[in-house]
Amino acid sequence: MDLFKKCYEFTRADEIKAMGVYPYFRPIEENEGPVVAIEGRKIVMAGSNNYLGLTAHPKVKEAAIKAIEKYGTGCSGSRYLTGTLDLHIELEERLAKFFNKEAVLLFSTGYQSAQGIIPTLVQRGEYVISDKDNHACIVAANLMARGATAELLRYKHNDMNDLERVLNKIPKDTPKLIVSDGVFSTGGEIVDLPRMVELAKEFNARLLIDDAHSVGVIGKGGRGTASEFGLEKEVDMTMGTFSKTFASLGGFVSGEAKIIDYLKHHAPALIFSASPTPASVASALAALDILEAEPERVTQLVNNANYVRTNLKEAGFNVIDGRTGIVPVIVGNDEIAFAMWRKLFDSGVFVNVFISPGVPQGRQMMRTSYMSTHEKEHLDYIIDTFKKVGKEVGLIQ
Repeated sequence: MDLFKKCYEFTRADEIKAMGVYPYFRPIEENEGPVVAIEGRKIVMAGSNNYLGLTAHPKVKEAAIKAIEKYGTGCSGSRYLTGTLDLHIELEERLAKFFNKEAVLLFSTGYQSAQGIIPTLVQRGEYVISDKDNHACIVAANLMARGATAELLRYKHNDMNDLERVLNKIPKDTPKLIVSDGVFSTGGEIVDLPRMVELAKEFNARLLIDDAHSVGVIGKGGRGTASEFGLEKEVDMTMGTFSKTFASLGGFVSGEAKIIDYLKHHAPALIFSASPTPASVASALAALDILEAEPERVTQLVNNANYVRTNLKEAGFNVIDGRTGIVPVIVGNDEIAFAMWRKLFDSGVFVNVFISPGVPQGRQMMRTSYMSTHEKEHLDYIIDTFKKVGKEVGLIQ
């Protein structure tokens, strides 16, 4: 049998394209934040992770340009060898101070961060215990650890009773790592961190929280999940990304200096990858400057998301409740999801459509997300368009 047989037989994308409702890989021709240009027309963006609206901020763009002028376009090596710049060290030290941790280590992408942390720390005979709805980067990293003979167990989504059940199956003196999203990327729920911390202490487990969708969104001054609950000292490691709040590309992990030093000298994802580019690091530094100087952006983001969430719920939509920048509208059917996406797009609103198997059957959704830079006129247009389209596809009366 030909290795490529599965590729030749994959027709789902072609079928959806033929129906005219294919929502993926749409090229953005111009990005101004809340409004973008796609296919030559202006579209209100309600699907970006640009939470604080900093990708087009003049200071962020200026920092990237100056970094290229000084350092060039790339580092031409891994952090371990020739790819470390003083910019990398500066950002690590700034982030460690921001998160009130001893040290931080940068990775080239947020996705790569999980692969640099989990398989490096969890080894033969040790356990990684993971939420079933964790981000794909954690899933991939868990499988890498299991492939290296670590043990992998999963528990029901954000269900601390089930986590306790799973932990009870493991000898208490066995090394173990609990891993969870802080804010879950699909539904926007926040992990039950207080109970998770209690269980980690009771069962002698270490704790890793992925704050990709938390930093700049929740916590004091946007410092993430541990800060939200006042548990910074109780969370062993926090990982995150620069591709959302920090308006750039790259990832990081924060924690004790000895743990970070171990990862620095043992993580293949770090040692064998080219380091983050000068422009990426400089952009993240500039975004951090703005976040620290303008914490009101965090408040505005949450207010914007809450405004849309409240109005869509009042209109009769099935909205997953929350208090983050993510507002998911449950559709419950692949065909309706594609049709609704197309109608929203044609009406000038861009959202992300999540279908099975990416989400369970019945949980297909329009995943919307918001920025601090959305104006009320943008939000009202999104709400009004959802109401119009929701009636057309039969989701609301």
